[in-house]
Order: sequence, then structure tokens, then C-alpha cells
Amino acid sequence: MEIKSFKKLKLYGFNNLTKTLSFNMYDICYAKTLEDRQGYIDYIDEQYNAERLTGILTNVSDIIGAKVLNIAKQDYDPQGASVTILISEGHEYTEQSENESPGPLPGSLIAHLDKSHITVHTYPESHPDDGISTFRADIDVSTCGHISPLKALNYLIHSFESDIMTVDYRVRGFTRDVHGKKFFIDHKINSIQNYLPGITRERYQMIDVNVYQENIFHTKLLLKQFDLDNYLFGISKKDLSPGERRKIKLRLKKEMTEIFYGRNISKV
Repeated sequence: MEIKSFKKLKLYGFNNLTKTLSFNMYDICYAKTLEDRQGYIDYIDEQYNAERLTGILTNVSDIIGAKVLNIAKQDYDPQGASVTILISEGHEYTEQSENESPGPLPGSLIAHLDKSHITVHTYPESHPDDGISTFRADIDVSTCGHISPLKALNYLIHSFESDIMTVDYRVRGFTRDVHGKKFFIDHKINSIQNYLPGITRERYQMIDVNVYQENIFHTKLLLKQFDLDNYLFGISKKDLSPGERRKIKLRLKKEMTEIFYGRNISKV
């Protein structure tokens, strides 16, 4: 389906469209012992604590040209964190901010914006039996006005370097031009992939599920390259027999496939 290209709209009052970019990001690993599994959880909690997540989301606000109004952050016991940021439209908007091009790279928090917000929640956990441990981060960037959350896409992907991602983008509501005509979207888009740089498109297998008539766009990403050493915590390949390597690789692949396709598969 062809998406209409919009010139800069002359609006009647404030742009009332709400644009929301939502992520689920997953990191997968194998930790052989109970001690290693707890070590992985502790490592993730340290790497993605509320303080660091606050820094990431504050950078997102800068990238999309928003002004931070309020920050609420919390680390949880035994694990996980949340951050929320309330934001308002800043003074850095340019027409370039809505072009289909990747945003900048990076060098559970909630941030509150004026009618807009950024949130992140983390969920580290481990399987009780087979050694698989996962880290999930849920991120939402929701904006009103001219500022676009799509400019934060590239930065967020490189901030977490995830194995699997599900990304949703949706435009809600409507705004009016000076003649009273409603607009239910104010920029051209036919795929979230258009906002990803070539290096990301090369690294990940991607599937789109888009509902154009509802302005809903969904892309799933699965890392193509698999090196077992990158998925082991507390051990390395050289510590394992060939048979153990094969079993662990199959477990990891199964876990990743189930998350990517969103359904359980038979045992391998």
C-alpha cells in the first residue's frame, strides 16, 4: 500500500496527534549453575539500574527535541528497575526530524513530558531447570506535537544491543489544518525498517506486520549471527564438551525462536 507523502501542514492550533514507539528488547544467555544464574541477574541489575536507564531516557529526550519536566525512577528488590519521564515539546524541532532516516547513535525509568512521556521497565529472570536466563526491557516513547519518537529508534537499539526486538509504532487521534480538515497522520511511513540504518538491517532478520489503514506498524528483529561464547555466562565454549555445546545451542535457539514468533514450540 502506498503511503501519501505530506508537505508541512499548516495547523489550526496544537498538533493533537499522539505518536507512540514501543519496544520489547530481549537478551538471552545460558548460565549453567544456580550461582551463575544469580550472577547474571546481578550483572543485568547493575548494568541497567535506574540511574543508567535515566541517562538513556534523558538522551532520548534530547534526540527527539523534547524538554524533561519530571523524572521518577525506582530499583526493585530482588531485581528490575523502572523509569518514567514526563516531557514537553522543546525548541529543537526541524522538518528533518520526521524524515525516514535513522536517528543518531548513543555515545525501568519513566520520564514525564507535557502530554508526552518516556518509560522503561526491566525484567531479568532465569528458567528454573534448563539454565536459560533472559533480560527483557520494555520501552515506550509517546509524544504529541511535532516531535517524533522515531528519531530515538537507532539510539535505543544500540544502547541495548539486544538479541531479539519487537517494535511497534502507532499514530493515534487526529489534528486539523486551518480549514478544519482532519489529518490522522502527518508524515510518510510504510515500515519501521525505513528508519533503521543499513548496518542494523544487515545484522537482523526482520518481519513486518503492518495495518496501514489504522496507522499501526510492527517489526520484529532477530539477530542473525550466533556465536555460543556470546551467550554463555560464567563459562566459555572451551569448558564444555561437544555434546554439551550442541544441547546448549539448541536450548538457546529454541528460546530465541519462541520469543521471536511469540509461541511455544515442541522440545528439541
